[in-house]
Amino acid sequence: MIEPGYPAPEFELLDQDGQPVRLSELRGKPVVLYFYPKADTAGCTTQACGVRDHRADYAAAHAVVLGVSPDPVKAIRKFADKHALGFPLLSDPEHATADAYGVWVEKSMYGRTYWGMQRATFIIDGEGVVAHVIPKVTPKTHDDEVLAALAELDAAA
Repeated sequence: MIEPGYPAPEFELLDQDGQPVRLSELRGKPVVLYFYPKADTAGCTTQACGVRDHRADYAAAHAVVLGVSPDPVKAIRKFADKHALGFPLLSDPEHATADAYGVWVEKSMYGRTYWGMQRATFIIDGEGVVAHVIPKVTPKTHDDEVLAALAELDAAA
């Protein structure tokens, strides 16, 4: 997993509208890059709706929030519409970006092992450097942790 102080790996992924989003085009603003396992599941919905409900707080921090999952564009479009999310969700079906950030991991459930997305969040500063990592996200407290980290980043600037 990428650690604070390292350059954030560049990526280009399609958003829920099928438009490319490149990390390099967001320089100058903090970026909250959060990885989630599957659109429209309980924990992922709680997390995404939390971001939606804290939209004003993220705007006040001048932060861009991007959610990334292995879901296809069609699935994230449906998820974004169903919950009126109002921020970009990115499709990483080949998990290349998840691999680059170290969050495509082996998981285990009911004695079965499989590969999937680890729920993790990276806060990237305006220069493209990872400033803070939340390696094991709890959906209900995600926004509190991220907003506190953004406040620390702003205070350090």
